Amino acid sequence: MAWLLLFLAGLFEIGWAIGLKYTDGFSKPLPTILTIGAMIASIALLGLALRTLPLGTAYAIWTGIGTVGTVILGIVLFAEPATAVRLGCIGLIVAGIAGLKLTA
Repeated sequence: MAWLLLFLAGLFEIGWAIGLKYTDGFSKPLPTILTIGAMIASIALLGLALRTLPLGTAYAIWTGIGTVGTVILGIVLFAEPATAVRLGCIGLIVAGIAGLKLTA
C-alpha cells in the first residue's frame, strides 16, 4: 500500500509542477487553488508512505516520478525540446527509480 501511496504522491507532484505554469504567477484563481491542492495532496501522501518506506528511497522515487512526468508533459504540452540527450537522461532517472525500488 505504501508504494501505491508513493506513486500517487508522485503523480500529484507532477500535477502541481505543471499547475504552476498555468497559474500565471498565481494570478489565476482556479489553477492556483488546484495547484495548491495538488501540493498538499502530494506531501500528505508522501508522509503516509514514509510510515513504512525508507526516507531516502521514498524521497528519491517521489522526486524522480515528479521529474520524469514533468519533463514528459513539458515536451507534450509546452513543446519543450525532446532531444536524444534529454530522453537519455530521463531513461537514467527511470533506471535509478527502478533500482531503488528493487533494493528497498
